[in-house]
Amino acid sequence: MFTYACLGSNDLQRAAAFYDAVLGALGLTRCTVAAEDQQDGWIGWGTYADDGREELALWLCPPFDGRPASVGNGSMLAFKAASWAQVEQFHRAALAHGGSCAGAPGLRPQYNPDFYAAYVRDPDGHKLAAVCRGFTTAAQA
Repeated sequence: MFTYACLGSNDLQRAAAFYDAVLGALGLTRCTVAAEDQQDGWIGWGTYADDGREELALWLCPPFDGRPASVGNGSMLAFKAASWAQVEQFHRAALAHGGSCAGAPGLRPQYNPDFYAAYVRDPDGHKLAAVCRGFTTAAQA
C-alpha cells in the first residue's frame, strides 16, 4: 500500500542519531541515495533501490515550506518487530537517544491477545510504535 512515509525534522543530525538506533533495533538500515541530487537533505531507512523504483522507506527532511516541523495530533507510525525482545530494544534505544516514552513495552489485549507493543515520541515529537504479533518471550533485563 505504501511507498514511503516522510516526517519533518528540525534537527536532522539529532533525528538521524535517534532513528539509526531505534530502527537499527528492528534490523533496519539507512537507504543509500548518494548518487541522487534530489535526495539532498533527506535521510531514509528501509528499502530504496533502482532509483526509487523499489521503495519501502521512512524519510526525514526539513519541511519544504521552510517553517518549523510539527507533529500531527493522532498521527503515528508503527513498525513491525520480529520479537518482543525487538520491541523492548526499540523502546530502550528511543529513550537513550532523546525520545520519550508514550507507552512502555507490553501486551495490549484490547487490540488482540498477542499484540505486544511499545510507544515512543522521537526528538521532534512524532509518535512511533514497535509492534510484534505472536507470543514470543520477553527480553531478560
